Amino acid sequence: MYCLKRVNKVKPMAALYCVLLVACAPMKDDISTVKPIQQQQIVLPKEVKLTSQQWPNSTWWKNYNDPQLNALIDRALKQSPSIALAHARVAKSRSDVTLIESGTQLKVNAMAEINAAHVSSNGYLGPFAKDRPVLGTTGPWYTEGIVGLGATLDIDLWGEHRDRLDAVIGVENAHRLEQKAVELEISADVAQLYYGIQTTDQVTLRLEALKQSETFVLNSHQARAAQGLESSADAEMAQAMLLSIRQQLLMAKQQRVAFRESLRALTGGGELADIKSAPLPVAQTQLPSSLNYQLLARRPDLQAAHWYVQSSMKQIDAANAAFYPTFDIKAFFGFDALHLDDLFNHSSQQANIIPGLYLPIFSGGQLEANLDKSRHQRDILISQYNQAVLTAVKDVVTTGSALQSLQEEQLLQNEKVSSAAAGMNNAKARYHRGLISEAMAHEAQRQWLSEQIKQIEMQGQIVSQDIVLNKALGGGKI
Repeated sequence: MYCLKRVNKVKPMAALYCVLLVACAPMKDDISTVKPIQQQQIVLPKEVKLTSQQWPNSTWWKNYNDPQLNALIDRALKQSPSIALAHARVAKSRSDVTLIESGTQLKVNAMAEINAAHVSSNGYLGPFAKDRPVLGTTGPWYTEGIVGLGATLDIDLWGEHRDRLDAVIGVENAHRLEQKAVELEISADVAQLYYGIQTTDQVTLRLEALKQSETFVLNSHQARAAQGLESSADAEMAQAMLLSIRQQLLMAKQQRVAFRESLRALTGGGELADIKSAPLPVAQTQLPSSLNYQLLARRPDLQAAHWYVQSSMKQIDAANAAFYPTFDIKAFFGFDALHLDDLFNHSSQQANIIPGLYLPIFSGGQLEANLDKSRHQRDILISQYNQAVLTAVKDVVTTGSALQSLQEEQLLQNEKVSSAAAGMNNAKARYHRGLISEAMAHEAQRQWLSEQIKQIEMQGQIVSQDIVLNKALGGGKI
């Protein structure tokens, strides 16, 4: 009896609230062990030589001091279809934010309705099916009219809408950073193709000179063989060398066409002005003094992946909140009458205020499946983020190491070019004194030209690696 009295003293609304919470659909615990990689876990090998070099700026390509390159990259960043696609994705994500943001705003609709209905004599409105003017029934036909304003307001008790809003904002931030990543990718690709053309043009000039020199050597060997002064073997070797040079020229010309068409596609198509010859720049990019958290902050692709993870966590919060009751308020004010003649009479005014509470008890597994899906999606995105971080560190280390090795090789190649030039000058001097034939002097020139071609190709590789390193470091501040 005492217990019954205690229960009777409990306020009805509080009791109902407790019952509703207890009756909520059960949710499973999160047992995932997948965690985002931390900055202290970014460990670089000891052999990597870090310097005090500053990070690249946002327009890193301008350090090459090449107006043609600057113009091409500016054009690509304005006209490339990839940039247009990235802008469209950002705009769409902004619309998604606005759409979710409107979920908890007050919505008001004007409504007008005419309902011509025949009332059944055997239904629950059966008395209205008869024509009884005294009682106000003129059945069985009625033309009902409704005119008024309806309003709905969703109350975000558990933050479900707020979490969904934060999730789509996270996606919007990711798309903005992906746009930066696309811009970095395009600028790096344009620079690679541009200097690929410049390298090919310089190699082609040396190959043309080498072809002329080799043609003279071939003619000389053929003349000596025709006079019986030497066997035809030397002429055949010279012929094979000349064919190899011609083959290299054909490949260089085809490669230039491929570079140019790729560059034209990146810059939005249309006419592309002739690219004038320009010297290859000296690579200046080096590894900064530290990489860990700064690399995570400067790489737009890593920042985008981070925002996708944050968004997925907010999706989980929203999925959790869906297990709890939802509350809304609906209202109506207007006129409602069974006869259109009476619609705008004062007595036809109608006002409704309808608070509503909705409790998920049995969802058929839908809420649980949605929560599991959100958690698995988070685990996928965290794993992708972790892999992207490790790949970014690998890219920086391997590119920086390759650039250092190429620069060391370049010093040796420069010495080889100098030695070949000294040998060529010596051969020319000996030829002018009549000590050797002109063909032997041309063979010395051929050696010098061959080493020059290797030097140019190596310088092109260094510039290419320098561009890749700028890209791997994130291309400057976001």
